[in-house]
Amino acid sequence: MRRSLVTGVVLAVAAGVVVLVSSALDLGLESAALLGGALGAVVALVPDRSPGARLGGFAVGFVAAWVGYLLRAGMLPDSAGGRSAAVMGVVLVCVVATAVSGGRLPLWSLLLGTAAFAGGYEFTFDAAPPEVMSTSVATATTLLLDLAIGFFAGSLVPESVDEADTRTEMAEVA
Repeated sequence: MRRSLVTGVVLAVAAGVVVLVSSALDLGLESAALLGGALGAVVALVPDRSPGARLGGFAVGFVAAWVGYLLRAGMLPDSAGGRSAAVMGVVLVCVVATAVSGGRLPLWSLLLGTAAFAGGYEFTFDAAPPEVMSTSVATATTLLLDLAIGFFAGSLVPESVDEADTRTEMAEVA
């Protein structure tokens, strides 16, 4: 419990600093500070497989969603069928990546990567699909930088903080 509270405070401070510094230096990170920071912290905090496997899965899902938008803009019709094909393709890529990795890349982290890109980019894409090459790069870099900061903030507080709480609680019960 203590780890969650301390990590939450660290993430809140990090996100606030990102917004202030980004605004002062006109970096444009404010739009995804909460989304990227929170998702980065989730990838850091979920105790499933190694941090590298979680980040790798996230990255594969992120790229799969990005490619899905490129295909939507360049090859698929702007219709429910085109959008459906893109979504199904992205999810199937995630499933296949998990299977090919023998489960080393957790499906949840791949899906979180797709959700991150889609959540940060869908509105921008809908406004101007022909500009996908420039707008997707801008969105990706913003999200990934904010995600890295969130991952770092989520990784700062060691798991041993909660383990000490658990040992204390067990000693009190005994």
